[in-house]
Amino acid sequence: MSHQRKVLGRGLGALLPSRQVPPAPALDAAPASTPAPNVLPDEPVQHIALNSLDRNPYQTRSVSFGGLDDLAASIQAVGLMQPIVVRPVAGGRYQVIAGERCWEAVRQLRHRSIAAIVRPVSNEQAMEMTIVENLQRLELTCMEQARGYDRLAREFALTQEEMAERTGKQRSSVANFLRLLKLPSSVQAMLDQGQLSFGHANVLMALESPEEVEQLAQRIVALSFSVRQTEKTATKLAHDRKRAERIHLLYPNLREGGHQLQRALGVHVTVTYRKGKGKIVIEYSSREDFDRILAVMRTDARRTSKRDN
Repeated sequence: MSHQRKVLGRGLGALLPSRQVPPAPALDAAPASTPAPNVLPDEPVQHIALNSLDRNPYQTRSVSFGGLDDLAASIQAVGLMQPIVVRPVAGGRYQVIAGERCWEAVRQLRHRSIAAIVRPVSNEQAMEMTIVENLQRLELTCMEQARGYDRLAREFALTQEEMAERTGKQRSSVANFLRLLKLPSSVQAMLDQGQLSFGHANVLMALESPEEVEQLAQRIVALSFSVRQTEKTATKLAHDRKRAERIHLLYPNLREGGHQLQRALGVHVTVTYRKGKGKIVIEYSSREDFDRILAVMRTDARRTSKRDN
C-alpha cells in the first residue's frame, strides 16, 4: 500500500489514503457497498442522494458513457465495488470528482442514492485529482493523455519526473506523450479519432518538417499502413530528402523548380536527378487531390497552347 501512496503523489496521497474500513449500510435502493479502499479511519462511506450530485467541472477527457448497461447489470448483481468520491459545494450539493461512470450507471438503475466518500477539497486539489485519475485509465486516447500531462505541467508546474511519480508511469513515457503536442493539429485529430496509433505517431515525430508529417499521416490512413510499413516509408523519405539536398546543392534550379510545382499543385513534389536524368514525383492523398492536379495541368496546357498559336 505504501507504493500506492507514492504513485499517487503529494496531492492525491492526502486525498486517497489507503486504509480500509467496513462499508456503510445500504440505504433506500442504493447498490450494496463492498469494503472500500482509500477510506480514512474516521471517514464513513455516506449515501448521497443522486439528485444532489453535479458533474465534475474539472474533467479533462471526453467522458464516454457507452457500455453502461454492463456496468449497471454488474452493480445490480454484486453492488458498487467502491464508493465514488465527491466534494461538497454551495447549496447543499456535491460535485463528482471520481466515479462518473458508476454514478451514471446507478442513475440508470433508478436508485435514489449512491455510496460516496465526501472530501472537502479545494478547486486545485479536485483538478489535480481528476487529471491524475484520468491518466491512470487505460481507455484514454494518447492525445487525451498528452493533454492531461500538459495541463499538470502548466497549471501545477510539475516536472516530468513528478508527473511520472503521480501517475505511476516512466518519465520517458511522459516525455513521449508530451511530444505528441508538437505534431500538426490535423495529425493530432487523426490520433484522437483512432485513425493513427501511438506507434504511428512515434515514427512521424522523427520526421523533420510538418509537411512531411502531414503527408505521411495521410498516406498511413489512406493505405492502412502498419507501424512497420510506416517505419520503412519514413526511412525512405529521409533517404530521399538527404539525396535531394545533395543534388540541390549542385543544381539549385532543381530545388526551386520543385518548390514552384509544390506551390502550383498544392501537394508534395520530389525532384530527383542522376547521371543527366531524373524523375518528378507528385504525391496525392485523395481522389479530390488527383482531380485538382489534373485540372491545374489541363489549364496550364490550354494556356500554353493558346500562346503557341
